[in-house]
Amino acid sequence: MENNFIEEQRYIKAKKRVKDIKGFYSHFVAYILVNIFLSAVIIVGLTADEGDSLGEALSNFGVYSTWLFWGIGVFFHWLGVFGFGNLMSKNWEERKIQELMQKDKQRSQIRLNK
Repeated sequence: MENNFIEEQRYIKAKKRVKDIKGFYSHFVAYILVNIFLSAVIIVGLTADEGDSLGEALSNFGVYSTWLFWGIGVFFHWLGVFGFGNLMSKNWEERKIQELMQKDKQRSQIRLNK
């Protein structure tokens, strides 16, 4: 009975993890496609309407601003799915506790040996 509960918990946790990863990749694909489209529209608009050369249009901050600001959001989404969540997970806490306990044990042994 307890094994079934543990397996179900593992399944639910894995399913949530897959959903989070899928959500990040969907966000990332939307980020790439939308920004390519927006950059193309801005470049075409600058070269056609304002008569800028392609070099001037490419050096315009408006072409890259959405990439930059939305990219910050994508970075934090990535950090939440792959980076930060793993760094500060329950496993990390347990490993850190074990590490600190081991260091304390070593210090105690050194004091006893003196």
